[in-house]
Amino acid sequence: MLELAGISVQYGKRPVLREVSLTIGAGEIVSLVGANAAGKTTTLRTIMGLKEPAAGVIRFDGEDVTKLTTVERVRRGLALSPEGRQIFPKFSVHENLMMGGYHRADRNRMDDDIARVCDMFPRLAERRKQRAGSMSGGEQQMLAIGRALMSHPRCLLLDEPTLGLAPIIVDEIDRIVRQLAKDGMTILLAEQNAAMALAVAERAYVLDSGRISLEGQAAALKETAEVRRFYLGA
Repeated sequence: MLELAGISVQYGKRPVLREVSLTIGAGEIVSLVGANAAGKTTTLRTIMGLKEPAAGVIRFDGEDVTKLTTVERVRRGLALSPEGRQIFPKFSVHENLMMGGYHRADRNRMDDDIARVCDMFPRLAERRKQRAGSMSGGEQQMLAIGRALMSHPRCLLLDEPTLGLAPIIVDEIDRIVRQLAKDGMTILLAEQNAAMALAVAERAYVLDSGRISLEGQAAALKETAEVRRFYLGA
């Protein structure tokens, strides 16, 4: 469903991604594991068209989308839940969810989709009229994921969804990711929390200083000396 082939990205003259190649099949959960500043966020932003690559190709469903705008990629079925949540703090939960479907032509169905998101995240249902900026970090993360789902994506990009969250909320995010995959969603999960990322994914890539250093089945990667030493603290 999604393919990156030789993607290189620079900020000014500084290389951030160096010939990154990865693939995600329909219905897969694939994790992108790496330390802070390894290039995970840049990878997801480049997939969404928020950063232009200096080289390489991005294909979605076999179509070259490298030059498409972010809006055009969203309309084709890509969506991003960004690092740091980036919710609209002065808007209500309901208004934030509405913003997730800003490009949709079927606005008459928005209420049904908001209801489905609230079924998935009961806390959002309880706080539907509350200003998003007054919620906890975990609740804001649920809102960021829910907002991304409002665009009806076929491939969901999750950037550091557990960053800074309490263990009980991390478990809740883990449950939601598994449920989405069970329902057929294709997911690319970028995470510093390697234990969670490798537990939930089928396959994984390790990103180190802008390069893919390891790739393979998540269960097998979890047992490698490099991953155990640098990412699992074992």
